[in-house]
Amino acid sequence: MQQVVVDISISPDEWIKLYQGAARDVHARARDGRSVRFPARILSPYFLRDGIHGSFRIRFDDQGKFAGIDRL
Repeated sequence: MQQVVVDISISPDEWIKLYQGAARDVHARARDGRSVRFPARILSPYFLRDGIHGSFRIRFDDQGKFAGIDRL
């Protein structure tokens, strides 16, 4: 299983655009320097009034499919 750790900061306005489908994916830089892209919907449980902010561990299976996400 592969994993990446990303630091995310998405404002409420940016999140609404993602949620409404203006974009489907979030592009971020992992702490190890890799550029990663993942579906915005996996962040939905972490949305608060001030947006989404924090560090997250995203796990992928051996085929690169999403397996889980944890707030650190």
